[in-house]
Amino acid sequence: MSRDDLPQHHQHSRLPSFPDDFITEPYRSVPPPGDAVPGDIDDRFVFDFHAYDDDLADGQRWSTWLSVEPLSRGPEPLPDWVVTSQGAIDTELGVLKTGKEADVHLVERADPLDPDAGVVMAAKRYRSSEHRSFHRAASYTEGRSMKRSRDERALKRKSTFGRQVAAGEWAVSEWAALVRLWDLGLPVPYPVQIDGTEILMEWITVVDEDGTVQTAPRLAQTRPSPELLASYFQQLTDALATMVQNGLVHGDLSAYNILAAGERLVVIDLPQIVDLVGNLNGMSFLERDCANICGWFRSRGLDVDEHALFAELMAHAF
Repeated sequence: MSRDDLPQHHQHSRLPSFPDDFITEPYRSVPPPGDAVPGDIDDRFVFDFHAYDDDLADGQRWSTWLSVEPLSRGPEPLPDWVVTSQGAIDTELGVLKTGKEADVHLVERADPLDPDAGVVMAAKRYRSSEHRSFHRAASYTEGRSMKRSRDERALKRKSTFGRQVAAGEWAVSEWAALVRLWDLGLPVPYPVQIDGTEILMEWITVVDEDGTVQTAPRLAQTRPSPELLASYFQQLTDALATMVQNGLVHGDLSAYNILAAGERLVVIDLPQIVDLVGNLNGMSFLERDCANICGWFRSRGLDVDEHALFAELMAHAF
């Protein structure tokens, strides 16, 4: 049988017809610059382009928001003050606080083309070779496991590399705690992102009488009224109850790592957070947290008892 003898299908027997002005040459259908009519362009292919100056001053860097993995960014929904622009610049504003394990700096993140939308954040940076809390790490990391046995061996040997691993471990631990507590609705700074041993988080502030924005004071630095003092204690009790309900203990809670932002309290410094049951010292840490908190509130005139607080929290835990 020849090809001519094959049955012919009418729908395939003719080539498709094209208009007389149809152009097949590549790119010939793109109008030259200046001749395009805005109404003829699909809006999906239209965008604004702005050029940025590549020169950065000392103490500046390009925003690292898009440089980190998605899981290293804060939980959604993002607060409206978080700057996600790829053209944003991080500018160092100075040291806010120094500590044994880490220093806290102030960093402004702003897009030069939209400076009014910039934000100042707290950047907590853990030390590596100078990490000094190595001696107390074991009691807090009880029950934790590491992904790489090499890292775990280095930690046990307390080598230089082990200290670098420790710095990263503390940063990751605090990041995870901030994210989890924020998701639980607890009063902690919003965690913006983590990059290595640096955590960018919400800067907790108060406004002075003259309108100046300053870092919120530590609870230990305040002299609240009796009414506000009672409110503060209730806020902490509710926060601790939510934590123990989820099997968590701060582990180092005191009036020195709680910020008083006006009428609300914000809990900070969370790298040592422990599992209430998984850590053999979990109950002891919770008892110590209760004693530290109640001792401070009693010193300010509020009649509270750490044993009663511990018993109340245990009722929430089990």
